[in-house]
Amino acid sequence: MFLVGLTGGIATGKSTVSSMMKDMGVPVVDADLIARQIVEPGKRAWKKIREVFGDEVFLDSGEIDRTKLGAIVFSDAQKRRALNKITHPDIYSEIRGQVLKHLLRGEQFVVLDLPLLYESNKVSNYLYKTIVVSCDDEMQLERLLERNQYTEKEAIARIEAQMPLERKCLLADIIIENSGSIAETRKQVEGIIKLLRSSKHHIYNRVLYGGFFIALLAGILVLVYWLCIR
Repeated sequence: MFLVGLTGGIATGKSTVSSMMKDMGVPVVDADLIARQIVEPGKRAWKKIREVFGDEVFLDSGEIDRTKLGAIVFSDAQKRRALNKITHPDIYSEIRGQVLKHLLRGEQFVVLDLPLLYESNKVSNYLYKTIVVSCDDEMQLERLLERNQYTEKEAIARIEAQMPLERKCLLADIIIENSGSIAETRKQVEGIIKLLRSSKHHIYNRVLYGGFFIALLAGILVLVYWLCIR
């Protein structure tokens, strides 16, 4: 099995592409979904956020007020780092668990949907390919304003809190241009999935890591045998 990273800028359409991939039968590990799940009431990260940020970022229901918390962390880089320090260990632990499940199911490849793929740089070395979903700057801002009802200042702050989209595109193996129609984006995604499904990289990984584990097992057996005949 091999891993493919999927990322983009805020409001560039990464979630749309991720949904298309799921519809095509591709296993996707969704970091955004995991990030919401690990801060559900009572969980470790939820408790730590209350401890660090206080009751004012919580609703009466006990759930996190994402609007208030977002306003705080997107206007203060130090607090954003504090939030990431709380949530990232749990997020990546769950990602590893889901990847292992897909490996045991014998999947050819798994897509990791990671908004901060390059910013966190925690999994880049394990990825066979990286895909960046991009669109032009004006469209990104327009989509964000329409989607979240931010002021223009708030929207720009959220865009600038991430690595510049141009830099992500330079780091990417594959770029999906999402400034056009849904049909145009879907056509690009279909071509990419076809390309990935034609790859034999998963066979290479099986031979490489399978050989390693066989050698390791053989070494353990030899050591056990040696200890037994002493």
